[in-house]
Amino acid sequence: MIRRIAAASALVAALISAPALADTSGSIRLSGTVAQTCTVAVTDAGATLNILSGSSNVAVGSVVENCNDGAGYTITVASANNGTLKSSATGAQAISYTTTYDGTSGSGSSFAVTRSGAQFNKTAAVSVTVPANAQAIAGSYADTLTITIAGK
Repeated sequence: MIRRIAAASALVAALISAPALADTSGSIRLSGTVAQTCTVAVTDAGATLNILSGSSNVAVGSVVENCNDGAGYTITVASANNGTLKSSATGAQAISYTTTYDGTSGSGSSFAVTRSGAQFNKTAAVSVTVPANAQAIAGSYADTLTITIAGK
């Protein structure tokens, strides 16, 4: 019995003092995430449109686009007054106009410009054309354009 205990003790001692076996290689998985970020910085040029004699391609502002969506993104140009300049003056009629965003023209409530890939610091010009209206009623006419960006 003493021999068995001594043999078992010797075996345990040998196992404890033996070097640990290791693999010849291993791997560490690295990962990261980039969130989709699309922004516009809109600059209003403070332009005044000539309603009586008309205004052609008047620069009304600029937009800096940033979007990291590799599939691209859409810019929407929306008018608060359905593409018309409105006045609160008695008898004033709404005056239609055309907006051009980076070479693409549209009218009415909204139109979209589609980009096919990510872009950073892309500057786009915004201009407006108003046809001449010699019979416009006196008063202030206005509309608001809202520029929105959305990744695909």
